Amino acid sequence: MSSHQEDDDLAYMVVINHEEQYSIWPADRDVPLGWTAVGKSGPKAECLAYIKDVWTDMRPLSLRRGMEAGERGEDQKKPR
Repeated sequence: MSSHQEDDDLAYMVVINHEEQYSIWPADRDVPLGWTAVGKSGPKAECLAYIKDVWTDMRPLSLRRGMEAGERGEDQKKPR
């Protein structure tokens, strides 16, 4: 059995970072720095399905905010 198949038997938790990007992390380990558990845990497939449902915009938060500011004209230089 490969290690990839063995990993499928582990319990995972869903984590999110400050850019609102999601990932899974083994539930028996401490959450890595820069990430926060969202409260969802279970088998790998279940956690990945949860992420697929909730992570509808793959762009990092900073990019989304920058694009929104650009649409409002906030990043354009003021006329002289």
